[in-house]
Amino acid sequence: MSLKFGTSGLRGLSVDLDGPAAAIYATAFARYLLSSGQAKAGDTVMIGRDFRPSSPSIAAICAGALKRAGFSVADCGTVPTPALALYAGKRQSAALMVTGSHIPADRNGIKFYRPNGEIAKVDEEAIAAAAAPLLADQTSFDVTPDEAEDGMATATAEFLARNTALLEVGALAGLRVGVYQHSTVARDLFVDVLNHYGAQVVALGRSDTFIPVDTEAVSPATIDSLKRWAAEHSLDAIVSADGDGDRPLVADEAGLPLRGDLLGLIAARFLDATVAVTPVTSNSGLERHLPILRTRVGSPYVIAGMEQAVSEGQKTVVGFEANGGTLLATDAVVNGTTLTALPTRDSFLPALAVLALSKKQAQTLSALAAGFGLPVAVADRIENFPTDTSAALMAHLRSTRENLADFLTGIGRPADVSDIDGLRVTLHDDSVIHFRPSGNAPEMRCYVEAKDEASAHALLAEGLTRIREFGLSKTESKG
Repeated sequence: MSLKFGTSGLRGLSVDLDGPAAAIYATAFARYLLSSGQAKAGDTVMIGRDFRPSSPSIAAICAGALKRAGFSVADCGTVPTPALALYAGKRQSAALMVTGSHIPADRNGIKFYRPNGEIAKVDEEAIAAAAAPLLADQTSFDVTPDEAEDGMATATAEFLARNTALLEVGALAGLRVGVYQHSTVARDLFVDVLNHYGAQVVALGRSDTFIPVDTEAVSPATIDSLKRWAAEHSLDAIVSADGDGDRPLVADEAGLPLRGDLLGLIAARFLDATVAVTPVTSNSGLERHLPILRTRVGSPYVIAGMEQAVSEGQKTVVGFEANGGTLLATDAVVNGTTLTALPTRDSFLPALAVLALSKKQAQTLSALAAGFGLPVAVADRIENFPTDTSAALMAHLRSTRENLADFLTGIGRPADVSDIDGLRVTLHDDSVIHFRPSGNAPEMRCYVEAKDEASAHALLAEGLTRIREFGLSKTESKG
């Protein structure tokens, strides 16, 4: 079984999760809540899901397991993860979201929420420990699905109310904004929110088939579609999100996606953040605009960093990742109203913040992005790259400086190396190349920064080539 906790929740193949494993992990979660005193028998657990084919079945199996463990269950249906988190958090209820986020449809996962918010690494370890003896004998485990009370309408309404209070009425009037709907659970809410603010909305690319959209490494095919739609409909922007609606995708007037960490920076400034917490993979130029605390990749690490900042007395603490998902650790006053803390990734806040800034400053999104003067940063991944090969590559690069230098021959000479999460190498010309195995799927990621667009894409291509060559050499050695 390939299930494991990654950068955000439990992930693995759908065929492994859709069955006893779903019931086992839901049971382990229930037992952890009860044994730790975070919930009691009879309390309600909220369940949401994305549009993947396997998600309804997994959600029903989880509902059955939670009921057998003594909980009531509310079915919030196909809602964005931040909407589920907001709804559950206001009621101090635990929750779980059945989603694989941005990864392919043959994979799925579960995100877990305590009554006081998203689980931390220590919670993951406790849930995994509770699941281990149950996984050892799955054959006799009860996987009977069950139905739950309907909570979808209220969860959606509360999230809509939150996002329609962020800006002034008519704040986006005059903007033509496309919504790339594909199969994200955020697709209808985006249309409703943008219409509320007076934008002229054009719905694009709605799909009944699940389409994985990685907002951190947007595929060339998706970019081609965004460019075509931007020109065809004379759009000022296009917005979208990943499968569960917690990572934003915002493209400019030419259909070119803006970096997620730039969206996070704009959201942090929109909220007058006193500090922003973000992983090491985010752009190195952020520190020129805002006090920054760096962490490992993954929302649990960002949340831990935000908790640290709050404990140190920071007034307004925002977190974001290179994928654009933005978290709010503290209440913030916006548009004369209090925006309550929501310490889980949200795609709506950063998307609305950047559109509002563009309208306020009467700038195109491309001009707005250029004005921040961040180094050019691009990223991509090699899919279906075996995890053991990724581990072997990282071990090889970490073993000696000579190995790293040899691997980068023809690319550049290492000047500095950070090992917070993967290997982030600053070269002698101040460009950056970062190698990191995905925590969610068998993928190897490469992030780069350079002085201009051409140099960045050339560096990324070289990095991906070296990764592929290493993988090929391992395959040949096994043969």
